Amino acid sequence: MFTGIVSGVGRIVDVRPLGSGASFGNALTIEAPAGWLGTTAIGDSIALAGACMTVVALDAPRSRFDVEVSAESLAATTGLGAVGDVNLEKALRAGDRLDGHLVSGHVDGVGTVTRFAPAGESWELRVNAPPDVARFLALKGSIALDGVSLTVNRVVDRGVGCEFSVNLIPHTVAHTTLQHLAEGRAVNLEVDQIARYVERMLAAGARPA
Repeated sequence: MFTGIVSGVGRIVDVRPLGSGASFGNALTIEAPAGWLGTTAIGDSIALAGACMTVVALDAPRSRFDVEVSAESLAATTGLGAVGDVNLEKALRAGDRLDGHLVSGHVDGVGTVTRFAPAGESWELRVNAPPDVARFLALKGSIALDGVSLTVNRVVDRGVGCEFSVNLIPHTVAHTTLQHLAEGRAVNLEVDQIARYVERMLAAGARPA
């Protein structure tokens, strides 16, 4: 489990195919900020741009670690197939403060940025969400965007999916990869855990006994 509170921005420095053909994924080498890995060990979970991955190799002196991303994960996410910056978060430990919201690191869909512009001292971010994600979004609800826990400020239903907006404070923009967003950019989305359970329970209650 994670909280959506990004603790560092790393960089994918190497991408290697795990085999030939569309059924194979990629091995990634990520360079973390100096000292960020700390007591990280092989087998630990780290969220990359909101997607939970397992550390399979570790080079602590160089602040680097490797993960293997399956073809299925590559197809369901964005930003994990090429060299570039990624938001990093270590898995939540028992006793840690829950500063964001409960995040599993399982991306529910990929959205598209429709607006990213200054709004006073902050930034307004608007994103088109696909139908599978849109039905879980609600005013003042939570959404994880590229692994960052955010509060939904507005939801406008469209013919297909919806457009939602969030407000980004300067600190969030400065300390995450969201600073690189622009219109047309794809982003990973994960809906609130509670919303998923509520939908499941309502669906079960609607079925005949």
